[in-house]
Amino acid sequence: MSAITIYHNPECGTSRNTLALIRNSGVEPTVIHYLETPPSRGQLVALIAAMGMPVRELLRKNVPPYEALALAEDRFSDDELIDAMLAHPILINRPIVVTPLGTKLCRPSERVLDILPCQQKGAFAKEDGEQVVDASGKRLIGK
Repeated sequence: MSAITIYHNPECGTSRNTLALIRNSGVEPTVIHYLETPPSRGQLVALIAAMGMPVRELLRKNVPPYEALALAEDRFSDDELIDAMLAHPILINRPIVVTPLGTKLCRPSERVLDILPCQQKGAFAKEDGEQVVDASGKRLIGK
């Protein structure tokens, strides 16, 4: 099992770019397709704590359940927001990456470079063509 885990949605460009950056460091991570295999309550609470972020910041706002459940209203407790994410995993923002150096919500994708234990092995450009890493493995953006 890899020391790096990504909570991944293959339909998301940011998630695909993040996974590619991990692989560009020479590591094959454990890939959890969180829409198919959502985290347990304990796992989700632990991820949020490890990221040091408020629960509300992990919510995706541009998906139908967010509006349908009126989650923009400030009346929900953290436990209620977690319940909503567990009931509707699409509400969990992604990708979340766990490494020995930390846990981050990797939006934008180059945030993963802050927690990868291995250097990039070569050049990397995002799907949109934006160059993130040069041929020598040096980070070009997001620092």
